[in-house]
Order: sequence, then structure tokens, then C-alpha cells
Amino acid sequence: MASIIASLLAIALWAVPIGSASAIAAPTSQFLGAIPGLSELFAGQVPDLGVQEGKLSACPATPNCVVSQGADPDHAIAAIAYTGSREDARNLLIKVLGVVPRTEIVAQQEDYIRVKSTSRIMGFVDDTEFYLPEDEPVIHIRAAARLGESDLGVNRRRLEQIRFALQDLGM
Repeated sequence: MASIIASLLAIALWAVPIGSASAIAAPTSQFLGAIPGLSELFAGQVPDLGVQEGKLSACPATPNCVVSQGADPDHAIAAIAYTGSREDARNLLIKVLGVVPRTEIVAQQEDYIRVKSTSRIMGFVDDTEFYLPEDEPVIHIRAAARLGESDLGVNRRRLEQIRFALQDLGM
């Protein structure tokens, strides 16, 4: 699989002139659209996600996942604490998610939000979940890449950036 990815990346980059300003500014769809089916290949299958018995799913053994509930040290990330009402925290979270690049909300309920984030060049998809339990002022978080072994820390960094944005906005 890694050799296929490397070959496809080489083909995608070969088709763009070096030093081309349009290559830098071109949206993902222009790169991915050049090779039919490429974006679907790297999107992966939507995993079974959600809250079960008050908890987000555990992470698999691969290092491309973090979760704030019951994780081992390699996969653990702190939940996002908030003051004020759960509804205000949820609304602020939705506003922040609206400006995270290449991220779209794909499911939401009163106590749960799921987003998918797509990488700029290859179209890899990460699933991120936010669970707002009724009985504690925190947002539990989970993020995982659909494909591959490592995400090079992207999911952890994305969640920490969301945490900092929420803190900056007074949550």
C-alpha cells in the first residue's frame, strides 16, 4: 500500500509544474480530480463511531488515534473543560469547527458532534468526535485516521488547536 501511495503522489506531483503558483494555490480537488478515484482510495471506510454507554470508542493499537476516555498513555489526550452551560459550549465548538480547514460536520446531536477532516493533497480522512455528557462540564474528544499506521501527530495537534481556540474565545 505504501508503494502505491508513493507512486500516486509522484504522479500527482509530476503533473504540476515545479514552481507553479497555481500548484500552491490549487484546491485539493484539482490534484485529486486529475486521477479518477484517488480521493475515494484515500478516504477509507467510515468506521462505526458514536457514544456507547457514555464513552467514545477506544483507540486501536495504531498510533494514529487519541481519545480522552480510558486511553493508555500513548493514546491519551485531556478532555476539554468548559465553564457555563453545555449548550453554550456546544455552540462555541460548532463555530470553531466551522473554521477548521478541510473539516465538515457530518453528524450532530445534543450531546455529540462528529466531523471529518480531509488532508490537503492526498485526501486522507480523519474522524473526530466530541461528546458533551450531561453530568460533567467537559467535552470528551476522540480523533483517528481511517487509514494507515501513523498520522504523524496530526489528530492530536488538530484537537489541541481546537482546545486553544475555545480557550481564546473564553470557554
